[in-house]
Amino acid sequence: MSASIVSLPMYDLPSLRWATEAWWAGIARALQAEGLAEVPDTLTVATSHDAPWRDPNLLLTQTCGYPLTHGFAAHLQPVAAIRWAIPECRGIEYHSVIVVRADDPVRSLADLRSRACAFNSLDSQSGMSALRHAVAPLARGPRFFGRVIQSFGHRASMAMVASGEADVCAVDVATFELVRRTTPEAVASLRVLARTAPAPGLPYATRIEADADLVRRLRVGLATAVTDPSLAEARGALLIAGVEPVERADYERIDAMEREAARLGYPDLA
Repeated sequence: MSASIVSLPMYDLPSLRWATEAWWAGIARALQAEGLAEVPDTLTVATSHDAPWRDPNLLLTQTCGYPLTHGFAAHLQPVAAIRWAIPECRGIEYHSVIVVRADDPVRSLADLRSRACAFNSLDSQSGMSALRHAVAPLARGPRFFGRVIQSFGHRASMAMVASGEADVCAVDVATFELVRRTTPEAVASLRVLARTAPAPGLPYATRIEADADLVRRLRVGLATAVTDPSLAEARGALLIAGVEPVERADYERIDAMEREAARLGYPDLA
């Protein structure tokens, strides 16, 4: 049997690599204590963040809710989601902050009509779909922005806004807060204009073929790790307050946000 694949790519900022690795090491210990065989002590090195998501040897990963409900729906099943140590987040919900330059005079989303928008990825809930949903009532048709630019990453989107290459982007609130705490210079010239509607946060997930017993053990392992005193520093750095089990049905809200934007005549971020 091939080695198990494990990855935690979604909040793996370079400045927090130590915390991500420590967090996984603690999860691995807890899973091993649950009797799971061949749990790697270290994270898998992958060619891209989504490379493990189709791997038949996937044990545990973290994905965005949009790939879970769309492009990887036939490959992944959710296990649990984080409760964030962020005052604006409730339970496992998160949202996006809509960010502009601090010196930009815009006061509302409506003021951004015909401006340039950066987004990280077409399959991102926080960077694309949540923003599409927020803009849809204002668009009054299929186009709202003057230009839409794919940046391929939340930090790249923020850098484009800071430099003036774009005027606005939407960023996962946890990413924004982690960047603000670890590299404050990256957000010093930005301000939060608005917040999107909430949705369930990025789930820990496993392969779709995993049986109920494996999913149960993964949930127990995560619950154990989140109460492990030796992981308190890593959890604090990653803003993890807890974890809760989730099912695919919990992510129906993401589908509903997409349908609502389409109903309003704004099916694409444009």
